[in-house]
Amino acid sequence: MKPGQVVVTGGAGFLGSHLCEEWLGRGQRVVAVDNFLTGRRENVAHLLERPEFALIEQDVCEPLSLEGSVSLVMHLATPASPVDFPRLPLEILRVNSAGTWNALDLALDKGGRFILASTSEVYGDPLEHPQIEDYRGNVNPVGPRAVYDESKRFSEALTMAYGSFRGLNVGIARIFNTYGPRMRVDDGRAIPTFITQALAGEALTVFGDGNQTRSFCYVEDMVRGLIALAESEVVGPVNLGNPDEVTILDTAGMIVEVSGSQSPVVHRPMPGDDPRRRQPDISRARKLLGWEPRVGLREGLARTIDHFREERQRHSCGGGTPTV
Repeated sequence: MKPGQVVVTGGAGFLGSHLCEEWLGRGQRVVAVDNFLTGRRENVAHLLERPEFALIEQDVCEPLSLEGSVSLVMHLATPASPVDFPRLPLEILRVNSAGTWNALDLALDKGGRFILASTSEVYGDPLEHPQIEDYRGNVNPVGPRAVYDESKRFSEALTMAYGSFRGLNVGIARIFNTYGPRMRVDDGRAIPTFITQALAGEALTVFGDGNQTRSFCYVEDMVRGLIALAESEVVGPVNLGNPDEVTILDTAGMIVEVSGSQSPVVHRPMPGDDPRRRQPDISRARKLLGWEPRVGLREGLARTIDHFREERQRHSCGGGTPTV
C-alpha cells in the first residue's frame, strides 16, 4: 500500500472504530469521518489525543475534501441495523448512493485504493445455501429491508463502474453478521439485544420459532479480513464472515448460559422479509486473502458480554444511558 492517510467513513461506528484502532496499531495515519447519526463519539474518544488520528464531523453525502495524500478510503458509513430501516430510510438510501459517490471521488482524486463495506443483505432471503459471491440474490425491492439491501446493491454497481470506467483501484467486501464490543444497546440485532436483555434479567425475545440461522463473526476477525482485502489487489466481491451456522434460538441459549443469567426466552412474530438462513461460503477469502475467522462464538460472546456488563456498571455509577 502506498504512503498516505487511511480514511474511514463511518469511523466512529461500531465496526469503523475498531478498524481505525487497528490501522493506528499498524502505524498508519487515520482520518475518521462521521456525522454521528448512528456513530458514537465515545467509540473513538480514546484515540483523539493521538497525533496520528483525526476525527472529522461531516456527512459523507456532502463532497469530501482532505489535505495531504491518501493511500486508502474505506467506506463504512451507513446506518446498518434493522431498527434503522424504518427510522432512517431516506438517509440510508442517500448515504449508500451519494455518500458512496463522494467517497469514490475522494479516492479517485487522491489516487488511493477504495474499499466498499457491502453486506450479505445483497443476497436477500437466499434461495442458495451457503451463499457464494456469484449468487445474485433474492431481494424484495419494495420490502421493509429494501432501503438497505437495494442501496448496497447500487453501491456495489457504482464501485465497479469506477473501477472499470475510471480506473480506480477498488475492492468490495460483503460483510456477514458481525458482533462485539461497542455495538449499540439499541442496535436491534440479535446479539446486542439478547445480551442487554440477559444482563437486565429480562426475557430474551426470539422472533418466530428461532430456527432461522445466522453466521456470527467476531469484530476482531472482521477487521483482519477488511485489512487483508485493503492490502491486496483483489477486487471481489469477497464474502467476509464466519461460516459456522447457528440458530437464533441456540444463540439466545448460549448468551443466557455465558452471562449467567436466569432469563427465559419468549417468542414474537417474525418480521417481514427476515432471512431464514444466512451462511457465507468463504472459499474466495481463504484462497485470495489467506483469511478465515479465529474467534469462536462462545469466546466472542464472553468478550462482548464482559464489555456490555462494564458499560452497564459504568453508566449505573455515573448516570446516563449506556452507549456501547
